[in-house]
Amino acid sequence: MVQAKPLTDKTVSKSNQIIQFNHPVKYRTSEWYTGHGEIVASGDNRSFEVSASYNLKATVKLVNEILNIDNPTLAEIYSSRGRCVAIVDLTVDELYGEAIRRYFEYHEIPLELLPCRAWESDKTPQTVNNLLAFLGKDGCDVSRNEPVLVIGGGVLSDVAGLACALQHRRTPYIMIGTTVVAAIDAGPSPRTCTNGSQFKNSMGVYHPPVLTLVDRTFFRTLDTGHIRNGMAEIIKMAVTDDPVLFELMEEYGTRLLETHFATLDGDEDLQEIADEVIYRALFSYMKHEGTNMFETYQDRPHAYGHTWSPRFEPAAKLMHGHAVSIGMAFGASLATEMGWLSPEDRDRIIALCSSIGLSVFHPIIEDMDIMLEGQKNMRRKRGEGGLWAPLPTGIGECDFAQEVSSGLLQQAVNNHKTLCVSLPSGGEGKEMYLSDLGLA
Repeated sequence: MVQAKPLTDKTVSKSNQIIQFNHPVKYRTSEWYTGHGEIVASGDNRSFEVSASYNLKATVKLVNEILNIDNPTLAEIYSSRGRCVAIVDLTVDELYGEAIRRYFEYHEIPLELLPCRAWESDKTPQTVNNLLAFLGKDGCDVSRNEPVLVIGGGVLSDVAGLACALQHRRTPYIMIGTTVVAAIDAGPSPRTCTNGSQFKNSMGVYHPPVLTLVDRTFFRTLDTGHIRNGMAEIIKMAVTDDPVLFELMEEYGTRLLETHFATLDGDEDLQEIADEVIYRALFSYMKHEGTNMFETYQDRPHAYGHTWSPRFEPAAKLMHGHAVSIGMAFGASLATEMGWLSPEDRDRIIALCSSIGLSVFHPIIEDMDIMLEGQKNMRRKRGEGGLWAPLPTGIGECDFAQEVSSGLLQQAVNNHKTLCVSLPSGGEGKEMYLSDLGLA
């Protein structure tokens, strides 16, 4: 039997020995993943220690009109593989299924496609099991090096990504996000998941797509409520990381909402703005997410608005973007209470969210039991080292609160409520509940 040859085999002392192996490229399981490791033996034949690293490459590209038969992007990926196995959101299949099938038929690539309903209520282990049946031996029998094509929104990216992670323990996938949330946040994210009974995204693994293709032309068929929902994830990166993005959203946010990111009656200038906003949001997000792919550190600006909301979002049955915007607005008030953020910048954050119809207050945050339970859950999720709540210190900057006492939390909620009741909407947003968009 041929053995991998040791790269090094050296004695660093009389009692310790380090061995590393150079595994030839021809033995790689997948073209997207590599790894390295070493074993340190104590020399007394009683113990040894193994260290290992896992490397991946994940690419994100803005490509418009991906389903145009003259666009070679998907054909170049799947032609040499002999087929394409695809999981497609049921609504996307109803709107674009004919175009998807026509594209692969034109390029003479066999297509095995599973439509999958992906509402928030479908974000369950059962949905993942259904997808595994499609990918497994009783279905398409996907190869460990065969990139599954996933086309849909944020819920589908979460459950299909988790199914791919479980199939062969790591099957690659390519993500085409058809909603704003999927395009700039959930799509390229390594965090695949399903919901628990009382806490969002409580079960999952880290498994990013090997390629994320962002095509804003899909936004033209979205309900305006879904556009608004996704814009919360853009605002979170603007507040915590990119002041230029924040100013772009202040100036153009309403027009981007109305024109579905310049896909409906958008002029050429607005199309350029739309692409810049999407790119900036993606780059800011992946700058932090991609360099901390497995959440080994909790200095994560992209968790702004996501500290308390995973607990109160399912309790109030809120749209995700509205729950995040409530979390962001409250976080801005809390940061002001702590002396981290000026009242002027707090008001700009709240005004930006309100200007596009996102919620900035909901009575659910007055329930201290839910808020404190949310903090308890988040400490466990973040490793018990602290709450590490991202809070703005200025437009485009943030820091992380290791703890928030119950007294401070209560005071910040009270002051935030007082601030929001003076707003014309009272802090409520438009189409803020799952039921408003038929997702309950």
